[in-house]
Amino acid sequence: MANTSSAKKAVRKIARRTIKNTERRSRMRTFIRKVEEAILSGDKSVAADALKAAQPEIMRSAQKGIMHKSTASRKLSRLSARIKSMG
Repeated sequence: MANTSSAKKAVRKIARRTIKNTERRSRMRTFIRKVEEAILSGDKSVAADALKAAQPEIMRSAQKGIMHKSTASRKLSRLSARIKSMG
């Protein structure tokens, strides 16, 4: 348990940051799930639109430190490759 006032403040800050990060991660995953569902539905234009909406959200999460920049780029690359391979 935190004893000093600065340690107590740090605990409060971490709790606020954890909540915010959880919200951001959940939002990002929702966008990714929408792209996945559009790919599974087989409609290429809908999937492309979903990816276009998800791209800034994924990169923003990387910028905010939710995930590494390379991880975000890899996710986008793989999603776009899957959309491109749709007939």
